Amino acid sequence: KKKAKEGVPLNLGLQEGVTPGSSLSEKLDFMESNGVYGLEVGGGKLTARVTEIQKGLQNRKVKISAICAGFKGWLISSDENERKKCIDSSKEILVAAGALGSYGMILVPGFNGQQPSLPFVEARAILIDQLKELGEFAVSNKTSIILEPLNRREAWFLRQVADAAAICRDVDSPGVTCMGDFWHMTWEETDDMGAFISGQKYLNHVHIASRKTRNTPGEDEGDNYTTGFKALKMINYQHFVSFECGTKGDKKIVIPAALKLL
Repeated sequence: KKKAKEGVPLNLGLQEGVTPGSSLSEKLDFMESNGVYGLEVGGGKLTARVTEIQKGLQNRKVKISAICAGFKGWLISSDENERKKCIDSSKEILVAAGALGSYGMILVPGFNGQQPSLPFVEARAILIDQLKELGEFAVSNKTSIILEPLNRREAWFLRQVADAAAICRDVDSPGVTCMGDFWHMTWEETDDMGAFISGQKYLNHVHIASRKTRNTPGEDEGDNYTTGFKALKMINYQHFVSFECGTKGDKKIVIPAALKLL
């Protein structure tokens, strides 16, 4: 058993919508003043925002972490047109992600409401073929696809980190990776540590929220992330842990408190 590596950085990030501020500049000011250097932006209409974001990040410590979704269609649809729509829109976002220096675009193969979808076995086989194409395209743009497992209320197909990592293994491309989300893991995983360790080399991004209400970490009684962070340290995780959550209280108060807690 390898010893946990010392000095693994805890890189905390915020989604753009979570960050207080009425403009990108104000949001970046808040982040830097609180020692947060990973900004996660949405993939919707991202192509039109590339120049704005590039200018906003000039002379800043903040970097773009992951790009959150924004694609159209879904990859496990029984309708070939919907699958093509997802591939084409994902490629547009991947180009923008590469231009912004993002390490990946978050992708969900299919949500519960996206029907009709293919049966599981067929869906997985077709998904892997499509991810090989998207992975190659991602690598050519110096970024990656990041598969996100959700909880059963949101998705039936992909719900655990180990399953996402197994898909990455079968695709076998540096352009296809996965992530873990503490909120979804609360409902689907038997153990945070086991989930993150199962991700191993494929784990490329992490979302965090309070464990019961999906608000700022620490706003729910009993919020605990210890075993998850132990695992991230054990696997030498280098990327960002990004807030994807609401807030019960004033963002300018509860977010700094959450950062201190973590």
